[in-house]
Amino acid sequence: MKIQQLILLASCVYLAALAATVYFARATTRRVLGAVAGGLAVAVVGFAVEVVCQALGFWRYPSSDTGYGPLLMYPVLILAWAVLSLIGWRVMPRFGWRGEVVFLALVAAQGTFRDYFEAGQALGVIAIAPGIGTVLLDVFLWAGLTALAQGVMRLVAGPVTADPLSPRPRKADVGTVTRPDEMPLDGGASPETHSPTHRRPPARA
Repeated sequence: MKIQQLILLASCVYLAALAATVYFARATTRRVLGAVAGGLAVAVVGFAVEVVCQALGFWRYPSSDTGYGPLLMYPVLILAWAVLSLIGWRVMPRFGWRGEVVFLALVAAQGTFRDYFEAGQALGVIAIAPGIGTVLLDVFLWAGLTALAQGVMRLVAGPVTADPLSPRPRKADVGTVTRPDEMPLDGGASPETHSPTHRRPPARA
């Protein structure tokens, strides 16, 4: 499979993942725009990272000798880090900063594993230089870029508690709802018993 086909497939996968994340995380429009802005920031910074790291010999792309990698991969970065930003947004209010640290560690671990064993060895998309320094750099970049995306999302959409959750559509409630003017008065008496036309007749002597 050619690199262009792989990137197109990855784009479809991440687009579907973003749609699912938006739905299940109940993200508002503003939060989604913030997440996309975070992904865009990662793509911009990632371009500079690619130029520097390829120039220093940490990795290269066999299908591209431009020095910054295939251009089609940058829209994929926007989608991927938008997903990660929204996931991190739901982690923070539930698990706090400890959860955020664990989240970044998991992202860094799976990202580095994917770069070496999936993209590198299985698919041959990227050729990574051997050595512990390259591994540590990759771990740092995955964690750092994810934190960058979350920070940009916070700047655009506010902190994690700044917006309410987007409501989900739900089925109409079964049964009728009693209006306030239909509520019984004085311990269960109906409104009719208190109207002037329903007064009790005077008692006879």
